[in-house]
Amino acid sequence: GYGSLECWGGATFDACIRFLGEDPWLRLRELKKAMPKTPLQMLLRGQNLLGYRHYADDVVERFVERAVKNGMDVFRVFDAMNDPRNMKAALQAVRSHGAHAQGTLSYTTSPAHTLQTWLDLTEQLLETGVDSIAIKDMSGILTPMAAYELVSEIKKRFEVRLHLHCHATTGMAEMALLKAIEAGVDG
Repeated sequence: GYGSLECWGGATFDACIRFLGEDPWLRLRELKKAMPKTPLQMLLRGQNLLGYRHYADDVVERFVERAVKNGMDVFRVFDAMNDPRNMKAALQAVRSHGAHAQGTLSYTTSPAHTLQTWLDLTEQLLETGVDSIAIKDMSGILTPMAAYELVSEIKKRFEVRLHLHCHATTGMAEMALLKAIEAGVDG
């Protein structure tokens, strides 16, 4: 079987309502009914939930509570700016409702995004009590060697289950994934 099946969150919630005329909550319940033994996974934009602005902590808490009650098991929580303060309330809510809280590094490159930046963010996320960490290469810019170095260093310094999610935008995803496997990525 699958470790988990990502099927909800981010744009899928919006697309259900805006373009398909569907109820995303009903869709989640139907997916869980069809796959009761498969952990369902979602993307959660931290304090932004599934929207495009920040929501109050009590709204974050209630949304997570309802998502768990409707069948969500794994929450990949991220912030586009990699600000752990914008992930904290969501991660705490996920854990308080007994679901799997996955903290996320939204991979990018710039003079400010060094290996140490990613290690520091990993440590900050671990301090919130996450169950696992994901490296999310949403732009497809993670090179194979950068994947190897990042995964190696995280695995060397921290005891944590580590996942890598790559987009094939630049054609490097397959090789980045291979190098991450060689470096010890877990999923």
